[in-house]
Amino acid sequence: MFKLGLIVNPVAGAGGPLGLKGSDDLRSSDGRAEARALRCLAHLAARAKGRLTVFGYSGAMSAHTSLGDHDDSDLAGLHFVSVGCPASIDETRADDTKAAAQALLAVGVDLLLFVGGDGTARDVFAAVGSNLPALGVPAGVKMHSGVYAVSPESAADIVLALLDGGLVDIDLAEVRDIDELAFRQGQVRSKYYGELLVPRVGGFLQHVKAGGREVEELVVADIADEVIAEMEADTLYLVGPGSTTQGVMLALGLENTLLGFDLIKDQQLLAKDLNAEDIAAALSNHRGPVKVLITAIGGQGHILGRGNQQLSPELIRQIGRENFIVLATKTKISGLAGRPLLVDSNDLALDKSWEGYIRVITGYRDAIMYRVSASGE
Repeated sequence: MFKLGLIVNPVAGAGGPLGLKGSDDLRSSDGRAEARALRCLAHLAARAKGRLTVFGYSGAMSAHTSLGDHDDSDLAGLHFVSVGCPASIDETRADDTKAAAQALLAVGVDLLLFVGGDGTARDVFAAVGSNLPALGVPAGVKMHSGVYAVSPESAADIVLALLDGGLVDIDLAEVRDIDELAFRQGQVRSKYYGELLVPRVGGFLQHVKAGGREVEELVVADIADEVIAEMEADTLYLVGPGSTTQGVMLALGLENTLLGFDLIKDQQLLAKDLNAEDIAAALSNHRGPVKVLITAIGGQGHILGRGNQQLSPELIRQIGRENFIVLATKTKISGLAGRPLLVDSNDLALDKSWEGYIRVITGYRDAIMYRVSASGE
């Protein structure tokens, strides 16, 4: 079940008809956000009902003022679960948006869908940074940020692509806003606030191809370049089995155990072919961050539990899902035909905790979001 977080800024767009160049100082809920949110949700419900649950604040911030504070409701034909409500039923403020975003992050939604303008994007970024994939439905007066779909329906189409197992790219996109007071005086002052992690439907955005298909060796080299560019100092990297992860070691000029785990730090090889006991000892002797590079088994889609059983359930828990880096070519992902990536650690509770959507590096400056399952359904 896909967990979709929803935040609606009911004020968004209210300043447009008034010629105010924005809605930052308004408190009324006369904007166009509710109608645009319902357009997006209706488009989703037509194809996603039964596969998706919406989580959000009850009331105006879920585009449905008739929703109470109870946990189980219907929203535009979709199952809705309340995670709270704004501080006031009469008006919403930036702090409500931030609190709602933090609540949705804590619930573990797969994607945060927010409806508003640049001010809303700023508030979402302030609350979750790039820790949670987010996508904007355009409803504001100011739309300078690069985090919005082109329409409510296109935002729904991106969510549907995720549900259908499509190739959905994910990348950082800028959050920008302008000074409304200066804008009303004819001066455009755009300010950069940060970057949200945003999904985009791009399919094959490859820059190396032959006959319209990826060249495996070149794409693996691209993936390796991206991993190396993201590597952090004083961090232990466990490099797991597989030819895709092997590409990282080859790019670093290091020896590699194709069917085992190797340990590197600051791009230097520390140990080869580690077993579970070796890995546990390495973690206990290291006080800094730990990352694990894993890949999917072609055709099957397993990322844990097949060929990398040196990672016991206890080690997986200790390292944490957020510290696993999944690598795969888009050809390998396409070969799954929409089936999910699989985890089978021999601990069902742990496997269930991995369910949802995960970032998969598929090339240089190229990544997608893809579903993970414990059961394969």
